[in-house]
Amino acid sequence: MHKQRAHIVMVMNTWSNPEQVRGLENVQVRAVSASGVVSAAIGSDGSLWVWGRSKRGQLGLGKDIVEAAVPSRVEALSSYHVTKVSFGWGHAMALTKDGKLFGWGYSENGRLGEMGQSTRAPSAEEYIGKTVDKYSSSMMEAVEKMVEEKIRSEDNMPIIWEPSLVHEASPLEVSDVSCGIDHSLILLSDGVLLSGGDNTYGQLGRKAGLPKLLPVDMSYKPFSISASVGHSLALCHTSTEGTDGVETGVLSWGWNCSSQLGRSGQEDIPALVNCLSGVRPVSTSAGRVHSVVLTSRGEVWTWGSGRNGRLGLGSSIDEAEPYLVDTLEGVEVLQVAAGMDHNLLLVAE
Repeated sequence: MHKQRAHIVMVMNTWSNPEQVRGLENVQVRAVSASGVVSAAIGSDGSLWVWGRSKRGQLGLGKDIVEAAVPSRVEALSSYHVTKVSFGWGHAMALTKDGKLFGWGYSENGRLGEMGQSTRAPSAEEYIGKTVDKYSSSMMEAVEKMVEEKIRSEDNMPIIWEPSLVHEASPLEVSDVSCGIDHSLILLSDGVLLSGGDNTYGQLGRKAGLPKLLPVDMSYKPFSISASVGHSLALCHTSTEGTDGVETGVLSWGWNCSSQLGRSGQEDIPALVNCLSGVRPVSTSAGRVHSVVLTSRGEVWTWGSGRNGRLGLGSSIDEAEPYLVDTLEGVEVLQVAAGMDHNLLLVAE
């Protein structure tokens, strides 16, 4: 990418075509990220810039600052080189070049570890007001009610207004982080995966208990992670020691109402998506109720909810196992990203 193009961050609104974000003209942007209400850009110098509006502290600009009309630098991280930022429903985490992890925003359920006043995971009954069967066909409506209930309870949220070190990870080297809507995944450089937050659908990858950050018990060492609404994905090496070559696989766990795990079997513990054997996944991304994988050959595989064509397979049928998006044949895909109910692909010209 040419340097002059690296300064440009594009946005889409209801009224116009994409335009350059004003206020970042002097920042050489190398990465961007967003939640439903906050946008962020990381400069080549490791600076973190945020803008938007959030009552949940996701801006990280200081106590009671809930709006930034133009990109503002997160001064609490000015002495660190930020390499990645990830946003959940009401919380955020940032990873620095030296492996430090910072968290801020809504801290309920231990999604930021020990930070905040509460470490108790609310039940589905508390969220929705009634018992919900996570396998029922009405689960999508139940999730919408859950979000509405959360919005009504905003005034009582425990909030961390500025980025603070995640204590559990402070003596360790963090290599990746991903914030789901109500939970967090933290990958350490030695392959240990920590999870914390809500575990209503088994998205923490471990049995019910305290929702604070604790290791996930798995047979493989992951090297990349993606957290979403109620399910989690991880890429891992599957080669046994002493074999030639490096084989990779996809682990999935959590909510499986639309087959977004891509496999059968126990859902609240990480297990391999077997139908991807023979391909080499290099990145993965979890949507609300679907999943996407990019392979080393530039192929895209999708599974889960096919509603509104989000799988790219030419239908709205749910797929219980990964399918190749064959309409992309001949296209060199460089990156995949799953939104809540859609996907974006970065392709070579």
